[in-house]
Amino acid sequence: MNARQAADRITELSEQVRYHDIQYYTHDEPSVADAEYDRLMRELRDLEKAYPSLLSPESPTQRVSGVVGHQFEAVEHRLPM
Repeated sequence: MNARQAADRITELSEQVRYHDIQYYTHDEPSVADAEYDRLMRELRDLEKAYPSLLSPESPTQRVSGVVGHQFEAVEHRLPM
């Protein structure tokens, strides 16, 4: 795989992971099994490690995933998390 192919695949994987994050965290409707999601993230991390110049701060590997859906209520914990 050359750098251009890696860049294209990183873009594709990032879009897939973001879609699955929205389905899981926002809509509470997972669209893939955990093992498949993990495989996508692992492939993305591996490509970013092999091509560090393609690593972007916006990559799903550089943040905590998800936005909590509106159906969930805030909870205050007795002990800080």
